[in-house]
Amino acid sequence: MRWLFSPVPLGRIAAFRTVVYLFVALDLVVFTPWVRSHANTPGSLYQPLLAGRILHLPTPTPLIVHSIFWTLIVLALAAATGRAPRILGWAVFALYFEWMIIAMSYGKVDHDRVGLLVALAVLPTIGRARHGDRTLSEAGGWALRVTQIAVVCTYFLAAWAKLRFGGLDWPTSAVLAQAIIRRGTWLADQIAVVPGLLIAAQFGIIVFELASPLIFAVPQRWRWAVVAFFYSFHLITFATITISFAPHLVAMTSFLALEKVRPVVWVRRRLGRETAGPPPIAEAEPAT
Repeated sequence: MRWLFSPVPLGRIAAFRTVVYLFVALDLVVFTPWVRSHANTPGSLYQPLLAGRILHLPTPTPLIVHSIFWTLIVLALAAATGRAPRILGWAVFALYFEWMIIAMSYGKVDHDRVGLLVALAVLPTIGRARHGDRTLSEAGGWALRVTQIAVVCTYFLAAWAKLRFGGLDWPTSAVLAQAIIRRGTWLADQIAVVPGLLIAAQFGIIVFELASPLIFAVPQRWRWAVVAFFYSFHLITFATITISFAPHLVAMTSFLALEKVRPVVWVRRRLGRETAGPPPIAEAEPAT
């Protein structure tokens, strides 16, 4: 229980909250603008996910889809300021959850949004948090920890799914070769011609995903290196087969000491130094 509620500075929560809510607004216009096309998709093609069926969510219509789109952008930007964190936080979570139901109920379900959805669900439970606040919060620690667990589960369960549906033959299959044929980049083409490299990469992916929970056993002072490896894995993935996992990468910032990154303060200090100019040169006193 102490591990689950390990306190963190409220400044870290404020920074994480800003990153998450700004991404939600960005996601709607950059990463998932295609969801708006479901406004004109025949309702007969809508096969809601289990959560949609349990909650009896309505079949998407132009009014529903466009209303969620514009309302969610406004509320997400407002929530990024840190004001009314509970009311705006719960509203953003509810609307984004429905946005994801609409997005994934037509035959395609992405697994890179689990961590982001968990983050949106737990952020409203914390309350107010100011940037730069060093006050320790167990509620904030719990919110970041469960987000981290969701991030790790995304990896581990992805490996489980590979072995469940692909069997033990998955590492020796042509999965990466097919991905490169469909959406490979120039870099992927150079890698694909190296004998045995794709098979080795697939074994590496399975080992990496199954071993991902070990990040919690790594000492805190070295955990940043493991997170950097996680990010490098996705960088290589994007560079070869152009899959970004952007929501997952945002959720993974829950491992980082975001309170140390304060661009507004940096800009103010920079402008302050430029306005003040260089310090005056002290004149030597005449010898007596």
